[in-house]
Amino acid sequence: MKLKTPLIAAMLSLTLAGTTAQAQRSGAFKVVETGQTFGRLSDAVAAIGGNNGTIVIAPGAYGDCAVQTAGRITYKASVPGQTIFDGGICEGKASLVLRGKAATIDGIIFQNQGVADGNGAGIRIERGDLYVYNAMFRNAEQGILSADDRSAEIVIDRSTFQRLGRCDRGLSCAHSLYIGGFGSLKVTNSRFEKGSGGHYVKSRAPRATINNNSFDDTQGRTTNYMIDLPAGATGVISGNVFVQGQNKENWSAFIAIAAEGKDNSSAGLNIHSNSASLAMGVKRNTWFVADWSGDQLRIANNSLGQGLTRYQRR
Repeated sequence: MKLKTPLIAAMLSLTLAGTTAQAQRSGAFKVVETGQTFGRLSDAVAAIGGNNGTIVIAPGAYGDCAVQTAGRITYKASVPGQTIFDGGICEGKASLVLRGKAATIDGIIFQNQGVADGNGAGIRIERGDLYVYNAMFRNAEQGILSADDRSAEIVIDRSTFQRLGRCDRGLSCAHSLYIGGFGSLKVTNSRFEKGSGGHYVKSRAPRATINNNSFDDTQGRTTNYMIDLPAGATGVISGNVFVQGQNKENWSAFIAIAAEGKDNSSAGLNIHSNSASLAMGVKRNTWFVADWSGDQLRIANNSLGQGLTRYQRR
């Protein structure tokens, strides 16, 4: 009998723990404005509908995904860095598929997104404004991928993009951050590192502000440009630190302007006060800026390491 007592107590403890965990999961997604709680992210999104709302998410790893088709919704971790969207995919695209009026992401980790066509993302933004703060995207095909919405803006601040991208299997390349024809892109105070293919930032937006970020390609694998503005862009690239690693698919430039066409003007694009170098032990000659636009760029006060040339017209 003495043996049964602790065994029964342990079984009861496990049962209670499981019940508690289930209860926590059932109320993991809370709509702040109404106080309602939901066990699935998609139900919380549906409850907000076309209104403005905030979903606060309890700590934990979730295989959930959701499609937002209306409204302005904030997705907020109750404890920053302890809410993880782990591999969930909606519509064969991403963990969050966004085409409402606006979405804000705050304090959430996205990881392990992959799909058959090789461009699985933490976030697929198709329409509306997107604001991302204190987020992390890691170990996936892409961090954020967009469609086209010239009336909208994308703002990313204090976020990390790690072990993202791919250019294999004969499919179109995936990138850490790939923005299509949105009105503008702003990326600040963020970190890009350990890329696994493609570019770190690729944007077709006509206006780009990319300031005070770190691009550490030291442990990158088969990566390409640090910043690719393939259709050209105006704006500012300033205060960034770039380090190019050894294992590159394309090491011919750090920043590429209008490599795929001149859809946007690049006149006056201001690239200044950046630091760029090769990783320790890497010996090659390359270019800081490669330009296909033919427009007059402003490139000044950049600190370039050994082996780098300031500019090449292509």
